[in-house]
Amino acid sequence: MIDREVITPDAQFIRTVKKAGGDTLKKCYQCATCSVVCKLSPNKHPFPRKEMLWAQWGLKDRLVKDPDVWACYQCNDCSKHCPRGARPGDVLAGIRTYTYSNYSFPRFMGKALASPKALPILFLVPIVLLFALMYLSAPLSPAGGFLFLQAGTPIDFNLFLPHHITDAFFVVGNIIIFLFAFVGFWRFWKDLTSTSLNDDFSFRKGLVLTAKEILSHSKFNKCEMNKPRAVAHYLVIAGFVSAFISTGMVFVLIFIPDYIHLSPLWNLPLELPNPVKIFGALGGIGILVGTLWMIIRRWKNRDDVGANGYADYLFLYIIFFTGLTGLLSWLFRWLSGVPLLAYITYFSHLTFVFFLLWYMPYSKFAHMIYRTMALVYLRGKGIE
Repeated sequence: MIDREVITPDAQFIRTVKKAGGDTLKKCYQCATCSVVCKLSPNKHPFPRKEMLWAQWGLKDRLVKDPDVWACYQCNDCSKHCPRGARPGDVLAGIRTYTYSNYSFPRFMGKALASPKALPILFLVPIVLLFALMYLSAPLSPAGGFLFLQAGTPIDFNLFLPHHITDAFFVVGNIIIFLFAFVGFWRFWKDLTSTSLNDDFSFRKGLVLTAKEILSHSKFNKCEMNKPRAVAHYLVIAGFVSAFISTGMVFVLIFIPDYIHLSPLWNLPLELPNPVKIFGALGGIGILVGTLWMIIRRWKNRDDVGANGYADYLFLYIIFFTGLTGLLSWLFRWLSGVPLLAYITYFSHLTFVFFLLWYMPYSKFAHMIYRTMALVYLRGKGIE
């Protein structure tokens, strides 16, 4: 006798995916054109046809732990060739957005990052916290006012938001957020491996192949409609790596020696051609150019580029303004004769950094972890 399975559609899941950019979901009539034209879809394990069917039926529990959702790189070849305009690429992007919320801890944060209504509050949190840090820690002049506001005082961000206070604030906060993020990532990995992980799986093989795939952007380069994004995406990744190196050098060579009362290698503020500034400037330029490239392509041709949900645009804009305010705060400190402009820009930069890092587990920024885990699983199973 054939086993029967009771299907229980989740109507709220369908509405959420449609709201997140997959509004054309119900146009799909299962012709499988999407799976045929997709160069990333393996012959023995094709997508996104089955994902479109599961999404139409509201099978949330299958989709949130389906690794093939993350094997999609939003090439948009499938959406371009769909005879019904169902846009499978955008539907899968909507499913990925739902996944961040589904596994997030605490869960209300995932819902907040997916809702435009929550955006003012999400920005208000870092603004209030950073302003409190400034108010409580900025050094005062003999007259009792803030020293950084006194006429004739050189522009020095350490007088505005003392580096040791700001550094401790972000380090402690990032540790807490990483612990929260780990809960969601662990839940995803358990679901991912709950049904078919067996002796055929090799974690080492999966990790090596995934690392090669990410570093080479080999899958991006197979795309047709969205091939230019490969270069833009690579610029952003290289920018983040360069910015991370710059931040790490400051922390290791300046802040740590200062904390343990040793002489730092360099004294702040730093200027070109100091290596910290070189890496920081290159990182900012890479992030700025890469994100601006992707944003302009979406503005000019939304249909071909795809991924037009709120979460997708929010992520790009936050990265863009993080890079922009970082570069401008340095330039205004170096060139401007208006200290307040430099301080406001620096404050804005830290606000965007807070938003990007502290909300990472709940925003599209988390895709770098979810996608990596899904690819490790697939490549470890020999699915390429």
